[in-house]
Amino acid sequence: MNADDVALILSRMQFAANITFHILFPTISIGLGWVMFWLRLKHVRTGEARHAAAHLYWTKVFALTFAMGVVSGITMSFQFGTNWPGYMNTVGNIAGPLLGYEVLTAFFLEATFLGVMLFGRERVTPRMHLVATLLVAIGTSLSAFWILSLNSWMQTPTGHTLEDGQVIAADWLAVVFNPSFPYRLVHMVLASGVTVAFLLAGTAALQMRKGSEQPWTRDVLRTGVRLAAVLVPLQIFAGDLHGLNTLQHQPAKVAAMEALWETQRGAPLVLFAIPDAETRSNKYAIEIPKGASLVLKHELDGELQGIDAFPDHPPVAPVFFAFRIMVGMGLLMLVVAWAAAWALRRARKAGTPPPENVLRVLTWMTFSGWVATVAGWYVSEVGRQPWLVTGLLRTADAVAPHPPGMVGLTFALYVATYLLLVIAYVKVLRHLALTTKQKPARDPIAPAPLDEVRR
Repeated sequence: MNADDVALILSRMQFAANITFHILFPTISIGLGWVMFWLRLKHVRTGEARHAAAHLYWTKVFALTFAMGVVSGITMSFQFGTNWPGYMNTVGNIAGPLLGYEVLTAFFLEATFLGVMLFGRERVTPRMHLVATLLVAIGTSLSAFWILSLNSWMQTPTGHTLEDGQVIAADWLAVVFNPSFPYRLVHMVLASGVTVAFLLAGTAALQMRKGSEQPWTRDVLRTGVRLAAVLVPLQIFAGDLHGLNTLQHQPAKVAAMEALWETQRGAPLVLFAIPDAETRSNKYAIEIPKGASLVLKHELDGELQGIDAFPDHPPVAPVFFAFRIMVGMGLLMLVVAWAAAWALRRARKAGTPPPENVLRVLTWMTFSGWVATVAGWYVSEVGRQPWLVTGLLRTADAVAPHPPGMVGLTFALYVATYLLLVIAYVKVLRHLALTTKQKPARDPIAPAPLDEVRR
């Protein structure tokens, strides 16, 4: 392996570290924005202080998450110039405008009304504060729209032409609404909702277990569990549709996901194996005969293309294992959500606290959405290799010619910094959950107590 190959691998690992860290926070903020709107709406409609207190608490979580997402996003965008100049040189005429639309329509909206949401509670009317919360939620969703449009175009590019080695947009509607975009957008939005659902339930469960229960804790616990119980099945259904779309437009990725080395009819569904790229076989395989053909082709003898059908194909093992982590976590979420919903329903009817074992499991599952999201992102991103933009730009042709030692040093520094930040973020969330004493929010709907007004 020469120096250029080492630099390419290190540059890919560095960008992977950046995107892995960054995606953790939009995954929470997209769904949490809508949860905050729901809590604020409940307060405006009922005037109950516990809903205002819940909104105030989760606003703090959202503000911290939003800040982490912005900082990591800026760092990631710098790498387009420092590590991947060939990317913007080739597809900048498409990537630049889409990223610009995200800033103009989403980030500015979020940033402007986030200030009103954070600092305007006592300065604007409750309905205006509700509108500000709604606009923040819309902004987070618009951000996901544009970023996923660009990422989907890189996976399934359409609506473009080539001029002097540069990619030019010929039809912006075809660029934005490319073949995989609707599936990827729905899949990511649902992933965000599921992640937030378990964050809500896990935080509330932790508070109840540690004796830090707030007036809103049980409401949030039920909201999180019910939301997960509804969204996880929808996510499984949407994931199946996304898989069928991937089979149509990126069959090499599906072959890697299934560790299918040879084209065949009645392909088995590999539950577990250790893919061996040298022998092009699966060791210690546990399979369901004809299962893959049934799932993907809806026929027992349906033909699936294997790795042998593609001169350019992604590495099998990383995609294979990441896909199984994602699916396995999704099935675990389904079991936990439904079991917890049933247990909470029984406890509420009996007038007893939620079972301790249920609270413990929900606490363990607090950040389970992160695991599933990162695994799914790896399936998507590693699965399109060796292409940066499928059929248009190879990853090796976009990387900057930096010395491996320089890339390796910055990669190590990035990873160390990110690990510290993630640990700090989780610790702050735990601190907020267990030590923050909630006070009724001052609000025109719920005036401050008289003795507080006198002070």
